[in-house]
Amino acid sequence: MDLSTQKKAALYVRVSTDKQDELSPDAQIRLGREYCEKNGLRLFHDHVYQEHGISGRKADKRPQFLKMIADAKSPDHPFDVILVWKFSRFARNQEESIVYKSLLRRQCGVEVISISEPLMDGPFGSLIERIIEWMDEYYSIRLSGEVVRGMTEKALRCGYQMTPPLGYEAVGGGRPFAINENEYKIVDAIFQMYDGQRMEPTAIARRLNEMGCRTRRGNPFEKRTVTLILQNPFYYGLVRWNGHEFTGTHETRLSKEQYDSRIAYMDSVFRPAGRRAVSSCRHWLSGLVKCPICGASLTYNSSKSCPFFQCCNYSKSRRHESVSISEKKLAGGVLSSIQKILETGDIPYRYIPPESENAEQIRLYEEELARLQARRERVRQAYENGVDALDEYRKNKQRLTKESARLQAQMEKLRESETADSPTAQAPDISSILLDPDIPYETKGQALRSIIEKIVYDKKNKKLIFYYYCKQL
Repeated sequence: MDLSTQKKAALYVRVSTDKQDELSPDAQIRLGREYCEKNGLRLFHDHVYQEHGISGRKADKRPQFLKMIADAKSPDHPFDVILVWKFSRFARNQEESIVYKSLLRRQCGVEVISISEPLMDGPFGSLIERIIEWMDEYYSIRLSGEVVRGMTEKALRCGYQMTPPLGYEAVGGGRPFAINENEYKIVDAIFQMYDGQRMEPTAIARRLNEMGCRTRRGNPFEKRTVTLILQNPFYYGLVRWNGHEFTGTHETRLSKEQYDSRIAYMDSVFRPAGRRAVSSCRHWLSGLVKCPICGASLTYNSSKSCPFFQCCNYSKSRRHESVSISEKKLAGGVLSSIQKILETGDIPYRYIPPESENAEQIRLYEEELARLQARRERVRQAYENGVDALDEYRKNKQRLTKESARLQAQMEKLRESETADSPTAQAPDISSILLDPDIPYETKGQALRSIIEKIVYDKKNKKLIFYYYCKQL
């Protein structure tokens, strides 16, 4: 046979779970090669695309599938047909199946052929293909529903089915998770550093990484990882799954009272957006002192002769006028202001309202908007890389933009509904903490940030302007 006229084939292999023994990758590849030999097709190793443990419901979750589509669109036309064991391997979403098959057929001249589901030519064959696609999608939806219902029933019967948190391991059979002593040492260290030393999650993560500790997946600890462990009620005995919760029978070493006390403290700590963690600062006043001209922070310069704070924009040559103050004067001014408040009770303040009931929902909207922005970027990259056609790109972009606008409108509506009541100014006695040389600077910084939002150094009038938080009664 003339190789120049012989059709070239690609083989797409996908398995969703390890239990599909009859559809193992090796079996699908073997049957694909046998089909090529019987039907005079050429199959190269580079054109065998494999996905393991990935569902066929969403194409954007299958990198090898997208690579195959991109290769089919390339100018060198590497293959004429795509072979699959069954059409369900190509996609379990009828809409995506139709879109990608039409794209391959019209733009690339590539046909998708099922090895085990041969179709006749003509309209009747197309009809049968659509019925098969519909049945594949229906099977996937029904299977998903059955799995969720089964897991829900198991949760209602107090069965353990979620991924064990750090410090625990599954023992099988729906039985309570058992403590993994080696991992729980890390969890216990996190609890001790936060509950006992009041270290920030960022500082805890940094300490754990310095000690060589890693998450269960082998990654370094992050602030988010530590925070999730601190907020996880599983450690005192409450099991949660998909809106269902029950008191578990697993061994616990944290009491509910300790957990509630921790959460109450976490909720009481005010966290302005954009503020750096104290553990990442070089001085307990870092990040609090602001320039009156440009609003930038005054950074700490640890000069041995005379440590001082200076506008970071001036340090980076972004401004011509210098705004600086010695560390001695600044620290003295802060202590003097706090002591005056404690002695007289007189404090001029600007009220910053506490988080409303909508705050958590607003945060969720912000996270979802960030995810949509990332998806828009992936859609753009898919178009630039030739994976998606222009019409597909426009359609996806419009859909994501519309969803972003909807979320933005809902978020703004929640913000407009927030109101603030009259506050009462209060300041705790933290002067003793700031004056004690044996107390770590992180503790001093956290104490100061619990009552002060920022300090503006008015160089012209040589005074410090304090912005205190106010506690609502």
